[in-house]
Amino acid sequence: MNSMDIHEILKYLPHRYPFLLVDRVLACEPGKSIVAIKNVTINEPFFMGHFPHHPVMPGVLIIEALAQASAILSFKTLGTMADDKSVYYFVGIDGARFKRPVGPGDQLHLKAEIQRQVRGIWKFATRAEVNGDVVTEAEIMCTVKAL
Repeated sequence: MNSMDIHEILKYLPHRYPFLLVDRVLACEPGKSIVAIKNVTINEPFFMGHFPHHPVMPGVLIIEALAQASAILSFKTLGTMADDKSVYYFVGIDGARFKRPVGPGDQLHLKAEIQRQVRGIWKFATRAEVNGDVVTEAEIMCTVKAL
């Protein structure tokens, strides 16, 4: 089970501020699962408008954080890294559920398990938790395409 700091994460994901949504990988078992974290702070740029008097992390960004954690798992499974000759696309979502709002001070635990990989399409069972409580869950699909 490999943990990863931000320096190693930057090798696996092409995303950068303000769109890099994985701060640390706690555990990664290639071919199986990953657990990563996103520290949610009041300094996030989306909180200025979502919502100024009651800051809530947009659900689509929680899903994006889960997709980024899943991307790391895919790359670790394949033994490759992100490069400038391909892009990792989020291509589908099923059964997305949002159980409670996420706000400043929360730490998202991003969990993804590979369900299957067929013809370059990866399917993951994902969930985000705060303090052990599920806040979001979804099945997501992703693929890597050459540019």
